[in-house]
Amino acid sequence: MDVRGEHMSTPRIFNVGDPQAAIIKRFGVEGGYLGHSEEDSPWIPYGDNAAIRHMAFDVRGNWYGNVLWIKKPGMIGTHKHRGTVLMLCLEGSVRYLEYDWVAEAGDFISETPGQMHTLVTDHPEGVKLFGWMQGVADHFDEDGKLVESLDVFWFINHYVSYCEANGLPINKALFL
Repeated sequence: MDVRGEHMSTPRIFNVGDPQAAIIKRFGVEGGYLGHSEEDSPWIPYGDNAAIRHMAFDVRGNWYGNVLWIKKPGMIGTHKHRGTVLMLCLEGSVRYLEYDWVAEAGDFISETPGQMHTLVTDHPEGVKLFGWMQGVADHFDEDGKLVESLDVFWFINHYVSYCEANGLPINKALFL
């Protein structure tokens, strides 16, 4: 298939003569692959009703990707992102108390820096969300006081400390 999805005679790798090929080979970082197996990335508890499956950590840009699974109706408390968030609803449904929409499986959600919201799932089977997030997320208690700030290093610690406590190997492919 070509770029338009049309059939090519034989799929093959060919040299396009990239003038930056040598410098890319010398200093670039090759892309990666993470399989669906929990051996590649386990579900790690996040409170009593949720778990996170970590997909990627980029310490240079403070980006992190994961799947958040809220297992039954519940919520992630009020929080404010200081960077961009892009999410895809994989299963179930989710909404924010502050908005008038409900995202269902296949729906795309974008959050801009500075917005505060409270994530809720009313779905009987909860929700799974793939998220690609940048920067810090500040979480607040019911009195509006800052409880915790989460960034790429918080998510790395969440992953590494769980793996170490449970005798699981650290998957270096998660670190971009």
